[in-house]
Amino acid sequence: MNTLLKPLSSRPHLADAKGASLGAPVTDANLTQRVDAVDWRDVEHDLDQHGSAILRNLLSPQECGALAALYARDELYRSRVVMARHGFGRGEYKYFSYPLPDPVDALRASIYPHLVPIANRWNEIMRIDVRYPAQHAEFIRRCHDAGQFRPTPLMLQYVQDDYNCLHQDLYGEHVFPLQIVVLLSEPEKDFTGGEFVMTEQRPRMQSRAEVVPLNQGDAAVFAVHHRPVQGARGSYRVNLRHGVSRLRSGQRHTLGIIFHDAL
Repeated sequence: MNTLLKPLSSRPHLADAKGASLGAPVTDANLTQRVDAVDWRDVEHDLDQHGSAILRNLLSPQECGALAALYARDELYRSRVVMARHGFGRGEYKYFSYPLPDPVDALRASIYPHLVPIANRWNEIMRIDVRYPAQHAEFIRRCHDAGQFRPTPLMLQYVQDDYNCLHQDLYGEHVFPLQIVVLLSEPEKDFTGGEFVMTEQRPRMQSRAEVVPLNQGDAAVFAVHHRPVQGARGSYRVNLRHGVSRLRSGQRHTLGIIFHDAL
């Protein structure tokens, strides 16, 4: 069965999360309205200047708590990765199975169209021939036609002394050049340390590091692999990696939204 066509009623809802009280119901419509209300011109400017941008208060604390509670529900996931076993760092993460939980699916589908113009413009500047379709379902069909069937949205969990090494989330031939991470825990209350960090490797120059400061419910949009930078002699391509610094105390949960599927 084509997983993209499974009925909405079969998807897990935030209200299903154990131990989390949501108050008002969370629907695809109000998440989409929230995404549409973002000043995407500012996001584009920050991505062009820094390779990342912050969407403030994308989710409420109650929504963050409900999503974080899904981490314990193993039936929602296709695989679990313990980072230390693979040299990725310390901590663990789980990839969701299809069908995705409603809010994850809604965020993935509603954010993607706002990023397509940026992704296509970047590829044009970098002389990359690939262009991306307007709707996410069309892009996922492209992934599936190439054998990239496995969903990539994921939940990450860190405890004291855990960290995530610098890396890139490349899972096959078809890669969408931007992705999202949403911080579900509250800094200085649920955890300390654990900053989201990026490095930018510039041609014939030393790498540049940047800490992206996130509060609970904030999302960071950032480049997956590379981005164009304007120099004195025209544009050039820089290579980016991202990770998480060492957690000093507590527990940290994060939702990652990657727009391409994996082989």
